[in-house]
Amino acid sequence: MTHPGAIQPTRDEFLYRITRLTKEYNGRRVLEIEALEIRSGEILALVGPSGSGKSTLLRLLNFLEHPSGGTIEFEGTRFANGQEMPLELRRRVTTVFQRPMLLNRSVWDNVGFGLGLRGKQNNRPAIQAALEEVGLAQLAHQRARTLSGGEAQRVVLARAMALQPDVMLLDEPTANLDPYNVGLIEGIARRLNREQQTTLVLVTHNVFQAHRLADRVVFLLDGKIIEIADTQQFFESPRDTRTRAFVNGEMVY
Repeated sequence: MTHPGAIQPTRDEFLYRITRLTKEYNGRRVLEIEALEIRSGEILALVGPSGSGKSTLLRLLNFLEHPSGGTIEFEGTRFANGQEMPLELRRRVTTVFQRPMLLNRSVWDNVGFGLGLRGKQNNRPAIQAALEEVGLAQLAHQRARTLSGGEAQRVVLARAMALQPDVMLLDEPTANLDPYNVGLIEGIARRLNREQQTTLVLVTHNVFQAHRLADRVVFLLDGKIIEIADTQQFFESPRDTRTRAFVNGEMVY
């Protein structure tokens, strides 16, 4: 699925290249990906049942944890067990988690928190622009912890946007939200991708959301990629019977 106005990357424009990636916890292998490439400027959805490795992969893409084996290359720089990703590259990637983590401060201070950590606490234009983008400029001075769930999630999204990352990783960003806030957040994601060419990797249990937003979809099961395809092909003519069952809402193990 191609979004109108989006700049389409050529096939050699990859931000990430994953090779023989594994992740283990206490001797139990939870992720095993032979190969995966993520294109610059695309929206990639990761779908699959709970426990399939989606959030684990997202943490690895943000360099929050080291692989047990294999490599992740980001802009040609290698990240592996025992190898660190340089700070300047790590700062180009940010994550929006499912559960908003807010400071007991104003909405404005929450949005500017990440900038402050980078020595840019006085970047008022970036904070104001992010608040306007998520529709919360009028609540800038309200205590963040008094907001509704949907508003709180938009504050977290604004905090990530203020950093102007090249890659935004979204871990179930609309789970348990009402349809109004789901629509707002999906619209913001589309605009980020279309207007700023931000690469988005979206973890979602909602196949309809993946269908609406993604350029490509990856189906994970038991820590392995079962299928990856352009969105239209993924939903209309999946190659694997397990993918077809998942798309149809059947239980897949």
